[in-house]
Amino acid sequence: MDSALVGILIAVGIVVVLAIIVGIYFWATYNSLVTLKVRVDEAWSDITVQLKRRGDLIPNIISSVKGYASHESGVFESVTKARAETLSATTPAEAAVAETHLQQSLKSIFAVAEAYPQLQASQNFLQLQSELVDTEDKIQGARRFYNGGVREFNTKTQVFPNTVFAKRLGFTNRDFFEVAEPSAIAEPPRVQF
Repeated sequence: MDSALVGILIAVGIVVVLAIIVGIYFWATYNSLVTLKVRVDEAWSDITVQLKRRGDLIPNIISSVKGYASHESGVFESVTKARAETLSATTPAEAAVAETHLQQSLKSIFAVAEAYPQLQASQNFLQLQSELVDTEDKIQGARRFYNGGVREFNTKTQVFPNTVFAKRLGFTNRDFFEVAEPSAIAEPPRVQF
């Protein structure tokens, strides 16, 4: 065999091997990005389920308190408005703003409830409050899971060389679910009876 032909075959072989390695890298990276994207979407779905669950509890809490403090219509309207805002939020940024408003309004309704000892002793109200606290804890857990998935996904899309082709393939950074006032959700609304 001619040494020039051998040199060409070796060069072609190296190019083919490199092309295979690059192809495997892109295939694996694309699949891992898809996996992370699906995980983030699933985590967001978990958050929306918990937000809806809490939204379903709020009318019952309002009804319980309204039975004792019907003159507090401003508080009830505020909670109802914040509930609607939370349920209509479609992005983490919208949900974060709505979450702050809802937490503040829930604190108001529980402040009203503190003034009524009969309400504080109501088994129905205590059960609703317990379910709300449980749901708030689940929202916080889902939020942590979602933000962890977003962190992992965003990191994967921003590291080199992934950053070169991730956006071209439609993978853009996702927003964290962060609230404007962390103190508003630092602790779920609790009333001690």
